[in-house]
Parts: sequence; structure tokens; C-alpha cells
Amino acid sequence: MWESNAQEQFDLLKTNEEELNRIFIEIYGLQDELTPEVADRDVTVRKADLQRDIKSLLSYAVGCIFGRYSLDEPGLILAGQPFSERFVYASVPVTGTGVTGDSASFAYMEGDCYLRVDEGVKRCTFAPSKDNVILITDEEYLENDIVRLFCAWLKKVYGADTLEQNLDFIARALGNKGNSSREIIRNYFLNNFFKDHCSTYSVTGSGKRPIYWMYDSGKQNGFKALIYLHRYDTDTTGRVRVNYLHRMEKIYENEIRRMEETIQNSKNNREVATATKRKEKLQKQLKECREYDEKIAHLALARIEIDLDDGVKVNYRKVQTDKNGKFYEILADSRNIMSKK
Repeated sequence: MWESNAQEQFDLLKTNEEELNRIFIEIYGLQDELTPEVADRDVTVRKADLQRDIKSLLSYAVGCIFGRYSLDEPGLILAGQPFSERFVYASVPVTGTGVTGDSASFAYMEGDCYLRVDEGVKRCTFAPSKDNVILITDEEYLENDIVRLFCAWLKKVYGADTLEQNLDFIARALGNKGNSSREIIRNYFLNNFFKDHCSTYSVTGSGKRPIYWMYDSGKQNGFKALIYLHRYDTDTTGRVRVNYLHRMEKIYENEIRRMEETIQNSKNNREVATATKRKEKLQKQLKECREYDEKIAHLALARIEIDLDDGVKVNYRKVQTDKNGKFYEILADSRNIMSKK
């Protein structure tokens, strides 16, 4: 349906542009110099492309998780203003009229999230992240990592009954490696999402301008977490470190101990070999996280402020520079994104 709709839009715009060309050629008597035909590549409406459009869907879902977009209102929702200006949780006093048809019967359920709109307040179909952090892991460890959140979003949009079908459809479109649909999607978020995001948010001639930033510990994929630039505050780096990085370090420690128990107690050679290999990977990830923790600690304590008006490139360097001017690389692809010193 989308492919057909996009083709119709493409054909209509191309026909209109060619008709406009014919009109102006006739007005100015340019029949001997110009032709009205428009090349497909010059039509400004894109045709459907399954992989590109699925990646766009994933990007929109991430935007909903951050509160940049909402399933309940069109267009941008949160783009620089305080989070509480548009979203509020029931544990916080809510003012305004409920948008439910009958405001008198509108009940604010504890823990629910509400969106402030011109008409009043409406319950969010999908609640955005409270702390502006989305964790990306190479295995399923936590209930609120990016794949779990994306699945929750898919259920709200398309229904729980079709979740597995939709995950399979998305995984086939992405074409990444993996033994299951969730694993394929996880590998996309782990390895390709940020690259695609930077490519989308780039300016010809002056580089990348990502609005979702990725805290990245390094090549071992020990720790990755996304934040939304427009919701950054002085405590963001500290929250990433204490609530997420430290938690992952404990998970790796527990998993290493579990692998050691398997190695010591199992009589199955294949099981022992698998556990040994995974233990080695986990040890590398834990080492990387501890080294990353030392770097991010300096910046968390500094509680660095940014100014959105300075732009992405300036702020990308600023949040990685302590008050003494020392640079600690904690964000992905820093050399290609941040401004020159």
C-alpha cells in the first residue's frame, strides 16, 4: 500500500513539474532550447524503498521513546523545551483539562504519562523515557534496552497479536546477521543505527549533525547508550554512568561468574567451549567498561552545561571536555562530528 501510494505521489509530482516546464517554455519561446521532460532523479518525492523506509520507521520509534515525536500528536513534540512542558507523569500534579470527551470523568492513573496539548492533557499511548537514556546491548540483559522498548512500541502501534510477524518483516528488510528477528534488529541498533542517523542528519560540505548522541565505550561493545540532544542536562552523563554503565559492569561480573561455574561443573565439552568463549568476550567487555568508567567519571562530576544555539559540533566537543580543558572521548565517532579544537 505504501509502495503504491509513494509511486502515485511520485508520478503526480513529475507530471505537474513537466506541465509547468511546458507552460514556461511556451511563455518564453524556448521550444528550440529546452524540453519539458524531468528525469526521475530530479523529482523531489521519493519512491518507496523497503529497507530505507523500515530504517526510517525504527528512527521514528526511537524519536517516540525520547519524546521527540508522539503517537498522539503529529509533528515535533519536544525540541529544546523542558520535558515537563510537554510531558508529565501522574506522580507529578497535573493541571489542565483532560481530553477524553468528558473531562469530569478523567482520572490521572499513577505512573501513567500525559501529553500537554492546546486542548488540555491527554494520556500518552506510548510513554517516553523518563531519564532520556536508551541502552543498547549485544545480548538481552535488561527489560528496558532498545529492543525491548522497540517491541513495546510496535505493540502499541500495530497490536500485540502481530508483533512476531512484524518483527520478522522488519528483520528481513534490514538484512543484518542474526539467528532470530530480535537478534537481527539488535545487531542493527548495535552496529548500524547511529551511522544511518548521522547520515540522515548531515549537512553537505560541513559534516554530521546527529540529534541522538551515543555514549560508546569502544570496539568490544561493552557499553552503548543513546540520548536525545534536546533533552540533555547537566546530570545526563552522570545518569548514564551511575544508572546504566555501573549496572552493565555488575551484569558482566555476574555473567562471568556464571560462565566459570559452567566451565567447572559441566561434563559437556561443547557447553564448556561455548562458556569459555563467552567468558573471554565478557571479560573484554568488562575491562572496556571499567576503562570507560574512569573517563566518563571526570565529565559526570563536571556537570557540563551546553547551549543548543551553539550547534551540534561545538556541543559534541564541549560535553567531552572537563573544566580543565582535558578531552575525554566518550561519544561515538567524535573525530568526525565535533568541531575543531
